[in-house]
Formats: sequence, C-alpha cells, structure tokens
Amino acid sequence: MKSSRWWQRTLILALLSVSVVAPVFLVYHRLNLTPYARREFQEDISSVTFRTDPLPLNAIEQEGAEELEEPKEVVYKEKDFGSRNSSIQQKINDCEKSKIHGCRNSILERNVSEFNQDTRQDQKAQQKELFSIIGDENILNTTVTHNQSMHAHSQKTTDDNVEVTDKKSMPRATQNHNHQSSRPQPRRVLNHKVLEIKDQIIRARAYLGFASPGSTSRLMKELKLRIKEMERALGTATKDSDLSRSALQKMRHMEASLSKADRAFPDCAAMATKLRAMNLNAEGEIRHQKRETTYLVHLAARTTPRGLHCLSMQLTADYFALRPEDRKLPNENKINDPKLHHYVVFSDNVLACAVVVNSTISNAKKQGKLVFHVVTNSLNFPAIWMWFLLNPPGKATVHIQSIENFEWLLKYNALKEQSSSDPRFTSELNYLRFYLPDIFPTLNKVVLFDHDVVVQQDLSRLWNVITKGKVNAAVGTCQEGETSFHRMDMFINFSDPFIANRFDVNACTWAFGMNLFDLQQWRRQNLTALYHSYLQMGFKRPLLKTGSLPLGWLTFYNKTMILDRRWQVLGLGYDSDVDKNQIERAAVIHFDGIRKPWLDIAVGRYKSYWTKFVEFGHPILQRCNLQA
Repeated sequence: MKSSRWWQRTLILALLSVSVVAPVFLVYHRLNLTPYARREFQEDISSVTFRTDPLPLNAIEQEGAEELEEPKEVVYKEKDFGSRNSSIQQKINDCEKSKIHGCRNSILERNVSEFNQDTRQDQKAQQKELFSIIGDENILNTTVTHNQSMHAHSQKTTDDNVEVTDKKSMPRATQNHNHQSSRPQPRRVLNHKVLEIKDQIIRARAYLGFASPGSTSRLMKELKLRIKEMERALGTATKDSDLSRSALQKMRHMEASLSKADRAFPDCAAMATKLRAMNLNAEGEIRHQKRETTYLVHLAARTTPRGLHCLSMQLTADYFALRPEDRKLPNENKINDPKLHHYVVFSDNVLACAVVVNSTISNAKKQGKLVFHVVTNSLNFPAIWMWFLLNPPGKATVHIQSIENFEWLLKYNALKEQSSSDPRFTSELNYLRFYLPDIFPTLNKVVLFDHDVVVQQDLSRLWNVITKGKVNAAVGTCQEGETSFHRMDMFINFSDPFIANRFDVNACTWAFGMNLFDLQQWRRQNLTALYHSYLQMGFKRPLLKTGSLPLGWLTFYNKTMILDRRWQVLGLGYDSDVDKNQIERAAVIHFDGIRKPWLDIAVGRYKSYWTKFVEFGHPILQRCNLQA
C-alpha cells in the first residue's frame, strides 16, 4: 500500500515537472535565445544611457574681446536632441517587449547615422554662411577644420554612451562571430572631465562677455572667481586621472554659477553667437601664432648653434697651434686617381662633414677606394682640416680645399649677385656644384653629397650604373602624392615664353643630395656655360625661384637619368611622417628642409639616424657641451 502511494506521488511530480519545463523549452527554442544570450541582451539594454541635455561645447579657449566679429548664428536647440532621444528610447522599449534579437543595435546605428547626416547638412549650411560673412578663404578653411573636429567629438560622445561590457563576457558562439565583429567597439573616454572643465571655463567667459565693461555685479565677480579656481584645478592635466579630488567639487560649484548666469542671460541665440565670435577670434590668434612660429623656425635654421660655433673656434685655435709640417693629411697621392671612388661635399659645418664621411666609411666594403673631397670657405677651412687630423678616416682619403684658392672662379663673377637674405641661398658653396669639372679637372666621375645626408649602405654599386650618355643620375621627385613631389612650375616661371617653349611642365623632376655626375659628358656638352646663361637670365627677369635646384633642373634638362627611389629617401628635414621602412631600406637618407639634425628644431624621431655617427664622448665635443 505504501509502495503504490509512493509511486503515485512520484508519477504526479514527474508530470508536473514536464508540464512546467516543456513550455519553457519550447519558448526558448522558438525565440532561439540561450540563457547566455538572454542575459547579454538584458545587460546591453540596461547599459544604454541617453543625453537629455544639449551636447557640451568643446571650443577653443579664448578670452572674449570687446570688439568681436559676430557671424550669423546656427544653433542646435535642446528640443532637437530631446525629441530624437525620446524616439530612440521608445523604439528600444518596443524591441524589449517584442524580444527581437539585434533590434536595439540596428535602431541605435540607424539613428546615429541619421544624426551624423543631419549634422553634416547643418555644417555645410554653416560653412556657406561663414564664407559669405567673412570673405576670407583661410578663415573658412580653419573653421571647416574646427567644425569637423566638433562633429567627431559629438559622434564620439554618442558612441561613448554605450558602456564597454566586461571582457570576460565578450566571447560568443561561433555562429554569432561575424555579427559580433561587425558591431562597433566603443572606447572609454579618459579625458571626459578635463574636456568638461574646459567647456565650463569657455561658457563662463562667454557670460562675462555679456556684461558691460567695468561691471562689478555679484554674478560677474563670482564667475571670475570660478574661472580662476577651475584654471588652477585644471593646471596641465590632459586626462581625468591627473585631476585632484577637489576638482570635482569645484566643477559642481562652477555649474551652479553657470546656472545662475543662464537664468540671468536666458537668450540662447545670443549665447551661441557669442561663442562663435570667440571661436573666430581664437582662430585668428592661432593663425597669428602659426606665422610667428614659422618665422622663428626659419630664424633658427639660419643661425649657427652655440655648440657648433664653439667647436669651430676650438678646432681653428688648435690648427694654428700646430707646426706646418704637422698639418699634413695622409694618402695625398690618391686625390687625383680617377680609378677610385670620389665623393664631394660642399660645406661649412664641421659635424655635418664628419657624419657624411663616417657613415660612408662605416658601410663601405672597400674603404681604401674611397676619396672624400671637402670644399669649404676660408673661415671654416682650418676647423675642418683639424677635425680630420684628430679623427683620421682609416684607409680612406680626405682632401680639403678652400674656395678662396679657386682663382679661376673670379672670371665668372656671378656668385656675388644673389639678392636673397637667406644665407642658405646666397652662400657660394651652394652654387659650386655647377663648377665640378673645373674643380676636379683630372676626374671622370664624382658623387656629390649634400652635407645633410647619412649613408646607410655600401655605395659601390652606384659606380657601376650606366648613365647612357646622361650627365646626371639622381632620384626622381615626380610622383604626385609623395613627400618629395615637385613640379617644374613650382620653382620655374612657365608664364615666360622662353621657358614655356623649351621645357615641359610635366617633365620628371629630381633631387640634389646624392648625384652621380659624368664629368666627361659635362665637359663635352659645356653645361657650365649653359648654367651661366640661365643664371644671368634670371637676374634680368623673374625666371625662377632662389636656390640651386631650379637652376639644376634647367641646366640638366633631358640630361638626367632617374635612379631607383631606394637610393635616396627625402623629407627628413620637414616631414615628420616618412615611412620608417623606407628610411631603413634606403641607401642614403636626406634631411632636406630647414629642420636639420644638428639643430634643436630637428624632427626628434629621425635624429638618431644622424647622431649615431657622432662620437659625443670626444673631448673637444664635451668642451663645447655638444650632446646627442
């Protein structure tokens, strides 16, 4: 009897369990939701937050001036954001009720794209209005750049409203992997509070601009006090972790003061106009600062650093302290041997010459075949000579000459007529390259180096290049979009009929820096005389820009063979984004531009390519406090 009752109870409990579990299993199967997916869906929905307040302003900090240009206003009203957020929230609530997987993501992505599209349309209208008001193309370009950054900031703020879930809950089943990879992965903002403090300061300054000059009202005094407090709290912080604990309390005090100002000045349109006027004024200040920066950088490029000046003076004093018989450099019998590899450098910089020689020798397989001809002026001749006496180049040969010893150069009398104030263009050393056959009458081929290059590979293969009757072999700069791209009309006046009838504006240009010259072909074609004709012509009318590059393009037009680009990489003296792989594969790297590697304004990421060939532990360098 007891056994039959026990079985009856067991059967009843089993039937009840089946009646409860079966519907649940059928519903899960029908909706295709696993317990893990249901939990993730609920977590995603619960993590969504929306802004009901206007997007925070993130403009450039700038004191409002009394006389500001006030353009036409384009204002985003609060109701535009509120209505859109409420519609998004309603759609997500519908999705949550219907339990449709993936609906939330599609709604969010669709509305964010609609918001971005509306923002872009408003920006286009805003740009047109600014152009009609300002009438200045430069101001328009700057404003467009600022609007794009504001758009990127607003889009980032929208994305950051969706919080990142724990990394441990990110993996999914294999069938959902593609869907997961297509979803955007938002990143947490690390400087949200810093940006909010800056925006509060800007808003406070805008409210101060509404007050009449000399106003001493209680609200104005409070705002000025809050601005000072927030500036001290912000300091040099760039991310939220840099802020002190008291900064958050000061933010709340500032927000309370701004609320008072908002009630005192309720006109939103006037506020937007004021902020835009402050923005334009700040952009003008930025343009002014950029012009000053450019001027100071060019001034630094023209100035000899104190350490280099000290080095030159020390070496000169040591040179004249030597007896004449102790000033001889070794291997003087090799300087006129045409079978050797002759490299030429025109320079007045001791360290620059040292780096060219050291880098070439350290990468050469046959150092005994190398001959370096350094040509300088009389002022730096003793210093460069003394440097190579103290630092002999091993098996290689160094030959140093002074331009004052070239008596034949006086008959040309052309180098004295340069009108530029930039010593880089007026220096006689810059134009000596057009007299190579006269300087080296016994040589057949030479490689010309600028003194701002570094050699990274053995160059013996360069001497086997067949020039096919061409005078010059150089790396081309004719690929549009490249860092070193140059067109003929960038430096040469093609509106002149003489130029337009003789030269092709689309001809491939090339670079100085590392050039292989066939001096025999040069002499046959008498190119030095051709150079002089173009030089004299340029003195009489505006034919070309100052410098030796456009003269080289004219003189060696149709007489230059273009080398592979791996022989020389350009741009290290002005472009901070040269591909590192290209630099490391190049045989020669060229610091062309004004940011030379021996100056304080050099591009930091490239400087080590140059400094590794300078022995900064040398006693004379330490005396002049020269450091890497």
